[in-house]
Amino acid sequence: MPGKCTPPLPAPCPCCAPCPSWSPRAAGMPGTGSTRSTGSVSWRSWAWTSHPDSLVTGRLHFPQLALRRRLGQLSCMSKPALKLRSWPLTVLYYLLPLGALRPLSRVGWRPVSRVALYKSVPTRLLSRAWGRLNQVELPHWLRRPVYSLYIWTFGVNMKEAAVEDLRHYRNLSELFRRKLKPQARPVCGLHSVISPSDGKVLSFGQVQNSEVEQVKGVTYSLESFLGPRTAAEDLPFPPAAPHSSFRSQLVTREGNELYHCVIYLAPGDYHCFHSPTDWTVSHRRHFPGSLMSVNPGMARWIKELFCHNERVVLTGDWKHGFFSLTAVGATNVGSIRIYFDRDLHTNSPRYSQGSYNDFSFVTHANKEGIPMRKGEHLGEFNLGSTIVLIFEAPKDFNFRLQAGQKIRFGEALGSL
Repeated sequence: MPGKCTPPLPAPCPCCAPCPSWSPRAAGMPGTGSTRSTGSVSWRSWAWTSHPDSLVTGRLHFPQLALRRRLGQLSCMSKPALKLRSWPLTVLYYLLPLGALRPLSRVGWRPVSRVALYKSVPTRLLSRAWGRLNQVELPHWLRRPVYSLYIWTFGVNMKEAAVEDLRHYRNLSELFRRKLKPQARPVCGLHSVISPSDGKVLSFGQVQNSEVEQVKGVTYSLESFLGPRTAAEDLPFPPAAPHSSFRSQLVTREGNELYHCVIYLAPGDYHCFHSPTDWTVSHRRHFPGSLMSVNPGMARWIKELFCHNERVVLTGDWKHGFFSLTAVGATNVGSIRIYFDRDLHTNSPRYSQGSYNDFSFVTHANKEGIPMRKGEHLGEFNLGSTIVLIFEAPKDFNFRLQAGQKIRFGEALGSL
């Protein structure tokens, strides 16, 4: 019609040209089925309902051309800025009903994976905050209702505690680290290895191909978990042979095998851990790291979870060769304490990813290390976590366990 001017045709988006979804129809050209109204309706008020792929849910629509331009801008950002801008969309992608943001995938956007999204949560900061909250002294009138709620939620058996009166515990941290009555956990003297703590047995067995089972069907690297070999003379294993596997480097005696056992401590379990056998601790290696949850569901979801988390590896030897006990940190478990190691400080505000700190208990005055008796107090967690045993033993060593069973400190793990 004379006197009416047609808006110029928009150019394809520069970020992804040639744009497969761009067409005169999508651009709103007259005579091509455009739903743009004439008259006083502005260029920006187009209704994009004619494109079936742009329909999301109900009245929510996404103009694909504008999204492509926006995603093109995101692709030019630095990685930290891109993560910051992508998180809101990613969170919405997983929270909204299934398929609500599906059109975004058709214009080139991909959500951050659930694992990557979870790893980006500042668990170390949250754990330090939780640790400080646990140390706040509660007034006497508030202790019983708060502690009773915790006991009811996690199924804590206070009849085993050395002090059953809830008002005795000044804060939650003291309740977590409560001591038990002497007769509550008798130590089995008939078997060579006992459980170092209360918990649930996630996996056990021989170490195959230098891989350790995290939970059934999910493994992690033994070398990544314990750390690389070092030439230090005080380490409890001999120099590595060239081209030998990491597993064979730990086995010190001919005819022996390498075994492992993983025990998960739930928040309601007894939080102290003890020596599982008679052995000598000669070395400590501390890995600063993440503090992700180590519950069995998360262990199935995140590969090499124990290698990512902060952990304290104690290595030494027992009567059959190499022996190690590793305390793995977890969310809200910012503090791992070893009673005889006063220099150990966990969950520091700053750390270098992948780094580790070595400390030797072998000195000129003490050339043997720290002797530990079976059942002796070794350390404690602030909340639930995981204990991993890796040790050398003869081929006729047998575990007396079942995967998934509940076990208590002092009960038998296995024997010859």
